[in-house]
Amino acid sequence: MKDKIEKLKAQLLAALKSAKTDEIVRNLEVDFMGRKGQFTDIMRGLKDLADEAKKTVGKLANQVKTEMELAIQKKYAELEVAELGEIADKEWIDVTVPGKKPLVGHRHLITKFMDDLEVIFSRMGFAVAAGPDIELEHYNFNQLNIPPDHPARDMQDTFWIKNLKETVLRTQTSPVQIRYMEAHEPPIRIISLGKTFRKDSDATHSPMFHQCEGLMVGENISMANLKAVLTHFMQQVFEDPSIKTRFRISYFPFVEPGLEVDCTCPICHGEGKTENVPCRLCKQTGWLEVGGAGMVHPKVLENVGYDTEKYTGFAFGMGLDRMIMIKYRINHLRMFFENDLRFIQQF
Repeated sequence: MKDKIEKLKAQLLAALKSAKTDEIVRNLEVDFMGRKGQFTDIMRGLKDLADEAKKTVGKLANQVKTEMELAIQKKYAELEVAELGEIADKEWIDVTVPGKKPLVGHRHLITKFMDDLEVIFSRMGFAVAAGPDIELEHYNFNQLNIPPDHPARDMQDTFWIKNLKETVLRTQTSPVQIRYMEAHEPPIRIISLGKTFRKDSDATHSPMFHQCEGLMVGENISMANLKAVLTHFMQQVFEDPSIKTRFRISYFPFVEPGLEVDCTCPICHGEGKTENVPCRLCKQTGWLEVGGAGMVHPKVLENVGYDTEKYTGFAFGMGLDRMIMIKYRINHLRMFFENDLRFIQQF
């Protein structure tokens, strides 16, 4: 019995020495150590031995079993190390070589510009207000003192929502100001930034565009406050402290008086030319129209329940897309929306 056990051990060790794969080792493990394996058969014969022999052979059998199990586990480990070595040789990587930077996205130029405007106005004490893109006619027109027969309500300008009565894609961000005034008492100092929609499309206009509108309401608010705010804003946004502003009388239903806002051209600095070359941006006038403004119409203040004897205010609005085009010398509005990486990655 002892000879059989020692012989079986020798056979297993010899077989393990020549084994090249895990599968071969697993087969040897089953053949020698499994429930129906050779070692198990030998162990079943212990019951036929005398008591003294059982002790001697049993002790040897346990010792050999432990040695055989350790030999099998050692072989598994050797094969694993060898396999890892082969992988290391085939898939060797020089960790000192600089890696390739992955291509990642970034905020769109329009989004970055809107963030910049929030910073500029926040430094002047303005809060940021927001409202829905799909708006009720009540807020988009009625509360802004835009009469039913005003051209702005015409189907040629406004996107009306089919099957939703008196509902439009907002034509301006001014409804945000109305909603804010209905929910807050003066003094108020806010800006609203976002998408607006009108039926228009050419090199400088798009059916969907972006606006920035501002509102200040309180006691003793005057045109001087409006001019100071807009002048400082233009100087900050174009990064030019020499920028000046001027107002021209115009008409907007929600302000009285209504004004067109111009600023000196940031390219030629109001000269109409640069190095004796006529400025194409301002058409040699030295001025650019950048938005509309005015003192809030008393009717608008009454619509939201404000005391017009106590409070006055100003409002202004400007197209952000055109302002970005001016600042970054972009010649076509559609470039903002075509997702051409050659353009987007410049900013």
